[in-house]
Amino acid sequence: MLGLGLSLGFFFGFTMKAPEWKFPESSTTPIDKLLKPQYADSSDLFTGLNKIAKLLGQTNVSYDKEDLIAYASNSYSTHSPSSDQRPKMICYPRSTEEVSEVLKVCHQYSIPVVPYSGGTSIEGNFISTRPGLLLSLANMDNIINFNKQDLDVTVQPAVGWQDLNAYLEPEGFMIGPDPGPGGQIGGMIGTSCSGTNAARYGTMKENCISVTVVLADGTIVKTKNRPRKSSAGYNLTAIFVGSEGTLGIVTEATLKVHVKPKVERVSVVSFPRIIDATNMVTQLIQEDIVVNAVELLDDNMISVINQTGQLKKSWPVAPTLFIKLGGSEENVLQRLTQKIEGISLENNATQFQSAGNNQDSEDLWMARKIGFWSTIEYAKQNISPDIKVWVTDVAVPISKLSKIMDETAKEVKESGVFGTVLGHVGDGNFHCILTYKPEEYEKVKQISANAVRRAIDNEGTCTGEHGVGVGKRQYLIEELGENSVNLMRKLKMALDPKRILNPDKIIKIDPEDPNKF
Repeated sequence: MLGLGLSLGFFFGFTMKAPEWKFPESSTTPIDKLLKPQYADSSDLFTGLNKIAKLLGQTNVSYDKEDLIAYASNSYSTHSPSSDQRPKMICYPRSTEEVSEVLKVCHQYSIPVVPYSGGTSIEGNFISTRPGLLLSLANMDNIINFNKQDLDVTVQPAVGWQDLNAYLEPEGFMIGPDPGPGGQIGGMIGTSCSGTNAARYGTMKENCISVTVVLADGTIVKTKNRPRKSSAGYNLTAIFVGSEGTLGIVTEATLKVHVKPKVERVSVVSFPRIIDATNMVTQLIQEDIVVNAVELLDDNMISVINQTGQLKKSWPVAPTLFIKLGGSEENVLQRLTQKIEGISLENNATQFQSAGNNQDSEDLWMARKIGFWSTIEYAKQNISPDIKVWVTDVAVPISKLSKIMDETAKEVKESGVFGTVLGHVGDGNFHCILTYKPEEYEKVKQISANAVRRAIDNEGTCTGEHGVGVGKRQYLIEELGENSVNLMRKLKMALDPKRILNPDKIIKIDPEDPNKF
């Protein structure tokens, strides 16, 4: 009998294959190989959320309807959940260990969980698509350790980048990325954002040394120690930077710290055409002139900045470069500025102005800082107080930038909607800020889609720094190909087989999802 049992076990073990969706043998996971995810029913959801409330204490959870609505979206994103998609509870853990305990419960009961840090992202990166839990990291806002000699700092995810810079500045230091106001480190890692400083200091991918992450089942992982280089195993840090909370929740991060330039000089250069400005940037790069930032504002944005009345002077309404240099010696920056002025004249510049000191530089750079909000304020005052905003970003090789910026700016003007174009031209990234009335929704949606397709057609990406979220999921296959997206899905299923972490972001995880991609 024992022999018969072993024979039958051998036969069935090698001839009766386990279901493909559960134990796939392929290297990638096409969506049609998955079953629909099974999330908590109302009874399990109630039980699981109550367990979390008892675990953290009632003061660290909220069922308040206004809170649930406020955390669901923001005023400058076109994405928001329907009432049946909103989270049923918000929780506020205070440590990595508490996040781990919360996720153990969510994993046990198959409760969808959306991590929240800052809430300033644009592409629906943190909106709920399934009723479940919103995990706010707001209570985890400590700067844990600043290693001055090693130039790194370890922080929790709810530390704001502006607050972190305020902490570092008295010592003469700063972090590299500088996204929009209100951004927090957790969200910045989630989207791999950057900002104006990316031309010199890079994005979050280049500035994140290691992270502590809680996986879907509550497992705590530290991706690396603090060395600046390591060839030990897989680059786990890179897997989580840019993953938008779909693979794990970042609870600590060690970031590079940079010496803050003692002297900064800003130059403002006007051009007759966008292509003249981008040609100048290409020449700066080819001549190895290192700038801290180089930003291109189209004529529409210059016009609205002039009309705000917030600046001491107005600028010619023309495509304009804002160039920031940084260093330790005034005379070095003066020589560089003179060289840059010469290059600008070679590229048809019509006006060149340079700051004489740090305060003048701040005054000049202020025009760049207020560009986004100036666009919105202008539209509210001149079009409608209830104006809506659609913001998109793409990135291309710098040699392709002038073409797609020019074509996009032209399309915006011809469309009849009011919008502005802004480029982080040092790394080929630009933003289109479209303001619209409800009846113009389809029009701005098409303008945004056209900008993305131009970028992809020119060897670029659908997003340079905003992330994919739900807003740009449809473009990933166009940009990367089906096999690459299926590989991402394989990684998702390996780390989060129940698909509870920030569901439906970046890639499609449900074969019954009505959206095509």
